[in-house]
Amino acid sequence: MAFEKISVIGLDLAKNVFQLHAVDEAGDVIIRRQLRRNQLLQFFEHLPRCLVGMEACSTSHYWARELVRLGFEVKLMPPAYVKPYVKRGKNDAADAEAICEAVTRPTMRFVPVKSCERQALLMQHKTRDLLVRQRTALINALRGHLAEFGIVTSQGRLGLRAAIEALSAAQEFLPEPSWQPFEHIRKQLEELTHKIAELDRIILRWCRNEAAARRLMTIPGVGFLTAAAIAASVGDATEFKSGRQFAAWLGLTPRQNSSGGKERLGRISKQGDRTIRRLLVVGATAVVRRARLDAASFPWIARLLDRKPAKLVSVAIANKTARIAWAILRRRENYRFATA
Repeated sequence: MAFEKISVIGLDLAKNVFQLHAVDEAGDVIIRRQLRRNQLLQFFEHLPRCLVGMEACSTSHYWARELVRLGFEVKLMPPAYVKPYVKRGKNDAADAEAICEAVTRPTMRFVPVKSCERQALLMQHKTRDLLVRQRTALINALRGHLAEFGIVTSQGRLGLRAAIEALSAAQEFLPEPSWQPFEHIRKQLEELTHKIAELDRIILRWCRNEAAARRLMTIPGVGFLTAAAIAASVGDATEFKSGRQFAAWLGLTPRQNSSGGKERLGRISKQGDRTIRRLLVVGATAVVRRARLDAASFPWIARLLDRKPAKLVSVAIANKTARIAWAILRRRENYRFATA
């Protein structure tokens, strides 16, 4: 059968209809076919075991695990790296063909397939981020409604506490129709705070039981949230050839627009995991604040602050922290503070 000659398969994922593009070792097309969701695994069971390429997306890790169970070699690629291989006209067939070609390129960079356990931990991070955004929206609504009645408080945790205290003190002076909406907002804030704290305890417990996360937490500016996100997302640090490649994967390296021997570096690319990138920058900002108070302990940061804005220094520290994190994961060692 012609199916026996298949060597590479490009699979374009979707919710219900999947596009498959298979070629032989010479690059000749063997199969171009659409498959429904309930037909996919059954169809792959009758194919010879070969290389399967897919774009990394929300469902790609599930399908990758299922195909690996059937004996296929599965590689996931960032969609931005597959796009240049689309010839002309974007449709499912063209996308599947581009994936099939891109997965065979020797310079292609791949995304590690996550296990169910690691995806579950990352789901806790995403849920926590969602709850934090909801809490922020409620805080803004509370402060805005109070301002309409002449009660103005500062931002931040102290401002929230002051707003709730002011709400309790002014309860009898506020119009009766406003009592119930204010109470709904206050109760939701309290409930969200408890849920966020509960997720924090779960993530911290996982970090204490995971050797890689414990090692990452020895780095200045890396707390349990950052350590858990990196340990769950990366898994095997050998997927990256260097710390710079890992930092580039997180979008912390500058974009280049170099030509004619002239090197031009711009802002960071921001291509990659935005959650880890944000956590690293937040942690680096804390290190900058500490360096301002104790310049002797962070001499190179102090010298940077003399020449560059604080936000730029924070991003530079986040870049360096990402490279240190890769080295620690690769060598399985704790962070060692410089003695001089």
